[in-house]
Amino acid sequence: MQQEAATAAEALEVWIDQDLCTGDGICVQYAPEVFELDIDGLAYVKNDRDELLQDKGAATPVPLPLLTDVVDSAKECPGECIHVRRVSDSAEVYGPDAG
Repeated sequence: MQQEAATAAEALEVWIDQDLCTGDGICVQYAPEVFELDIDGLAYVKNDRDELLQDKGAATPVPLPLLTDVVDSAKECPGECIHVRRVSDSAEVYGPDAG
């Protein structure tokens, strides 16, 4: 619990590996402010202006009020393609590569 509180205080960003995305849309159900399915059926992150970021590896900041929803998205994603990392050192804290 204390480690999660420490992580929550740090700036985090999220990105999706579209090569692994199954298009289930679970992430969009959890956090539609952050994730969106595009016409290709794959999920992408959005910036704070609600613009889809389609460049490979594009990341967007995780708004603190949505941290739990974004983390739940990463945990529940059947494609294991959602990566949440610290901005300071790019270490993955939630997702398939989290230590």
